Amino acid sequence: MSTKSTPLGKILVNSKGHTLYLFQSDKKDKSTCNGDCAKAWPPLKANGKTIAKGGVNSKLLSTITRSDGSKQVAYKGHPLYTFADDTKAGQTNGQGIDAFGAKWYVLGTDGKQITKQASSQSGGY
Repeated sequence: MSTKSTPLGKILVNSKGHTLYLFQSDKKDKSTCNGDCAKAWPPLKANGKTIAKGGVNSKLLSTITRSDGSKQVAYKGHPLYTFADDTKAGQTNGQGIDAFGAKWYVLGTDGKQITKQASSQSGGY
């Protein structure tokens, strides 16, 4: 895991540079995104030790057990997910989406959700 500077601020990304999100419906250290939700918002699976790089606070990293028994990475108690429609590194297409009963937001390095929206304006008329 590392960080990336974006128009939303400095956010968490996985090892491939894909944006990580939190789901507002989740509870501390408990994922509520399963089934079709987990297909659209794949959980960040914990495969061995997650390495914190470039601004990621390793003290905020943890691993939770999902309802299917698999392990998922959490940051400051928030289970982490990628978004299936983020097809390229650095995209934030999931920011602010209301899906599966709650909103999805990127996380800052402090482990707090960033609710600001990226501007889709190109600056022209």
